[in-house]
Amino acid sequence: MKLSTLLTMMLTSVVLLAFTAKPTMQDDADHHNKIVSIAQDTEQLSTLVSAVKAADLVETLNGEGPFTVFAPTNQAFGNLSDGTLDMLLQAENKEQLQSILTYHVVPGKIMSSDLKDGQMVETVQGNKIKVSLSDGAMINGASVVKADVEASNGVVHIIDAVIMPSDNEEKEMESGY
Repeated sequence: MKLSTLLTMMLTSVVLLAFTAKPTMQDDADHHNKIVSIAQDTEQLSTLVSAVKAADLVETLNGEGPFTVFAPTNQAFGNLSDGTLDMLLQAENKEQLQSILTYHVVPGKIMSSDLKDGQMVETVQGNKIKVSLSDGAMINGASVVKADVEASNGVVHIIDAVIMPSDNEEKEMESGY
């Protein structure tokens, strides 16, 4: 199923639920503790929040989950090649931005204590990322600078680089190259 179709279906479900459910104080507290709200409250993740909004992934990441998000810092986005971030934030590049961002998201709640050295984890984007624990926790070479920021719908691990998906990545990692 195409990501845009899935997102449309999820958005429709969220809208219907919003008009039929009565909000409670618990619902308000729960919403404030979701992944996107936590990112919005974390100054070093403001670029990620802008990218999530540009990619129309806010409702998805505010969904029931659980999700594990490897969240690149503002500095990580700043380390991209000149013009890359600006290009990705343009409306005509939304699908590419969605692919990159969903490559940072894993279904399920994976705490740092659950990670294993050499583990391959499938992302929402479809490709796998590699966990390395030999020099501290790393995801595809990006260091985890803050782990286990718990959300009501998952967990956030803040990383120091933007990891990029590749069509050949899964094959390369399986063959050991």
